[in-house]
Amino acid sequence: MHHSFEIDGVDHRLWLSNSQQGYRLHLRDQVITPVAFTYHSESSGILTIAGESEPVRFAIEGELIHLHIRGRARILRYIDPLRTLAPANDGTRPLIARAPMPGVVVATTVSPGQSVSAGMALMTIESMKLETIIRSPQDGIVDRVHVKEGESFEHDAVLVTLSKEGR
Repeated sequence: MHHSFEIDGVDHRLWLSNSQQGYRLHLRDQVITPVAFTYHSESSGILTIAGESEPVRFAIEGELIHLHIRGRARILRYIDPLRTLAPANDGTRPLIARAPMPGVVVATTVSPGQSVSAGMALMTIESMKLETIIRSPQDGIVDRVHVKEGESFEHDAVLVTLSKEGR
């Protein structure tokens, strides 16, 4: 799965792929291997890249990641892949939350008829041992949850259908 982060106003696209030693990090035209992260607590761990290990402290606040590594603090803004996959809504079509990658539903946090706001968590999915929160692309009402907890799905599958409020 491709991920995008904004750091100091610059977008960086990257993705992880499996390797025998863990994961490979693809950044621009570079491939860095092996890459691993070991959690120590909910806000710290050890990041190992190409054999070099560094302690990392972090706090996640919505789409912002406050990161402290090598004595420096950084703020990264995660750019949700759902934003790029969500079709333009002309007001007549239902809003659709699609799968940014193949995976399995870990938890569903909404039910049909529930009112949701933009950015609200709809469900948590897992792919390649990474959990991703699928968020509502805008305000609306949950029409249908298409995939149940424990069920698998393919890339670009419709996960949740929303409708505009008041329709």
